[in-house]
Amino acid sequence: MHILIIGAGGMLGGQLCDWLSRTGTLSGRKITKLTRHDVVLSPPPPHSDFPIKTLMGDLAQDGEAITLIKSRPDLIFHLAAVVSGEAEADFDKGYLINLDGTRNLLEAIRKAGQGPEHGYCPKVIFTSSIAVFGIPFPEAIDDEFLAAPLTSYGTQKAICELLISDYSRRGFLDGLAMRMPTVCVRPGKPNKAASGFFSNIIREPLVGIEAVLPVADSVRHWHASPRAAVQMLVHGAELDTAAAGTRRAITMPGLSCTVAEQIEALVKVAGSAVAKFIRREPDATIQKIVSGWPQNFTATRALSLGFKADASFEDIIRIHVADQLNGKIHV
Repeated sequence: MHILIIGAGGMLGGQLCDWLSRTGTLSGRKITKLTRHDVVLSPPPPHSDFPIKTLMGDLAQDGEAITLIKSRPDLIFHLAAVVSGEAEADFDKGYLINLDGTRNLLEAIRKAGQGPEHGYCPKVIFTSSIAVFGIPFPEAIDDEFLAAPLTSYGTQKAICELLISDYSRRGFLDGLAMRMPTVCVRPGKPNKAASGFFSNIIREPLVGIEAVLPVADSVRHWHASPRAAVQMLVHGAELDTAAAGTRRAITMPGLSCTVAEQIEALVKVAGSAVAKFIRREPDATIQKIVSGWPQNFTATRALSLGFKADASFEDIIRIHVADQLNGKIHV
């Protein structure tokens, strides 16, 4: 099996690549080749039983998707995107990367399947977002709730979901659009996502660094650990999409909690001293974006299909400590 990861330079892409290199199989099939693609990439995993090819490039550029599809990968993870805050700040860039890049990929797949070598229909796992939903919200959003985004990022993701479903319906590809929770605690440095503070207020205090909290403690959101998110991607890749039917966009399970509950969990795991590293500094721009985000889901379809979420926010923090801090809190 040849696997292509687009957006392999991101946090999830990197962790997914590490997981695949350790296991060596997917859906009972041996991985024979892995191709990593992004505009910027770190070194590949040091040990792997299969070759790993690294390609630098921008999916939105003319011809890039065609080049990627020439090797006819069996499975494609499309994780590349401009994050929420950046997509809202730069309208042109958001649509270029998040929509045009995705359309380029889908068209390259379609044309490859209609060319001299017929029958090419890869599985495509696309990371969508809960930002496809907009207020007003019920207490818990179910699988019948209308997708009506209130940000450019959410709109771009919603359009791509429709494309994934339509291209799958037409038999050009076998796609699944997975509406991922906000991944928390994200390792590494803060990015330009409006949701970044959810990770910042946990990650930085654990190592004795100040973090800014730009919203009220009462803000509620939908979370998954990086470990859980990678397992969702793997399960999506292994899933028989016939079980999803024609509706190829699925809201992933997650954990709903308030910022106050995040901080409470942080104190339980790391002690009361860590809370002093959280500085409250309201930001009207972020507050406006976050106010239009969903807070809780039933995720009934995803759960029925075998997707799983973290059990508690304390578990999410402990996963970060184990995976990123060698099991030690540095305060």
